Amino acid sequence: MLIGIVGVGLFLVLHLPLPFLFGPMMASLVAALMGVRLAGLGQISVAARSVLGVAIGASVTPALVAQLPSMLASVAIIPLYIAAIGLVGVPFFRRFCGFDLVTAFYAAMPGGAADMTVFAGEAGANIRQVSLVHVTRLLVIMIVGPLVLVWLYGVPLTHPVGQPAAQIPWTELVVMALAAIVGWKAAARIGLFGAAILGPLIVAAGLSLAGVLHMRPPREALLAAQFLIGIGIGTSYVGVTLRELRETVAGGAIFVLILAVLAGAVTEFVTLTGLAPPVEGFLAFMPGGQAEMSMLALIAGADLGFVVAHHIARVILVLTGAPILFALIRRRRP
Repeated sequence: MLIGIVGVGLFLVLHLPLPFLFGPMMASLVAALMGVRLAGLGQISVAARSVLGVAIGASVTPALVAQLPSMLASVAIIPLYIAAIGLVGVPFFRRFCGFDLVTAFYAAMPGGAADMTVFAGEAGANIRQVSLVHVTRLLVIMIVGPLVLVWLYGVPLTHPVGQPAAQIPWTELVVMALAAIVGWKAAARIGLFGAAILGPLIVAAGLSLAGVLHMRPPREALLAAQFLIGIGIGTSYVGVTLRELRETVAGGAIFVLILAVLAGAVTEFVTLTGLAPPVEGFLAFMPGGQAEMSMLALIAGADLGFVVAHHIARVILVLTGAPILFALIRRRRP
């Protein structure tokens, strides 16, 4: 926590972008690589993701629901996008990084880091390598994504993420808190993937459509969520050896550059064909995590519903399709 706070302070003093996200992320990363033994914050970090779930759900309004049919064409591209990533990624990790087939497959799949690591372990992969590749993917995307938004699209990352808590009626705050807790725990009980985000998202969306919830979570809660997400990414590198940095982490970073080319091509296609505005298209097809991409969309002032719909579709396809596809590959190549 102290290292993360120092990171925030340095970024604020130096006027660097996204201090509450990048500050703790970079400070924790540097400390981890220097050998400092850091631990994550467990359920506190998970609770931070529920704040994002409520923020996304509160953005689901009747006007957004009316726009859903217009998103179907761009959502339909996602299966082809995932297939292209797999066709490029698996051979890359096999030949460049020397991974076995199981590890290469789950390292290449653009799903959530935690989910892919669990599936990889059940399939007999090298969990450490898969975990490091996915954490590196998130780290590089969270560094490169904002730079692209600023330099290429001219988007100032200064959009207010929410109103101060003092300006939000206490009744709205109570409804948000209940939506976060009830949604998270109910989703976890039934085994829903990404329960901390999707549970609150579903409950908050229902309350928003019913006219009960009218506002997003306060600015303080969203800044705290940025802080905890940043720490979580940085501390994932605790215990990394020089060999892992040279082989696994470097390979993961190079793979992200390959992903950037694929994501750029898809973004250009949906933009030129009018399926998505440029910024929304870029954020929708960036292969990052739901929480991280949602936060970027909020800070950039993008259409949050459009971005989140595409990431949820990608994660659902990967989580349901990856185990089935790998079983077919293994049957053909024992």
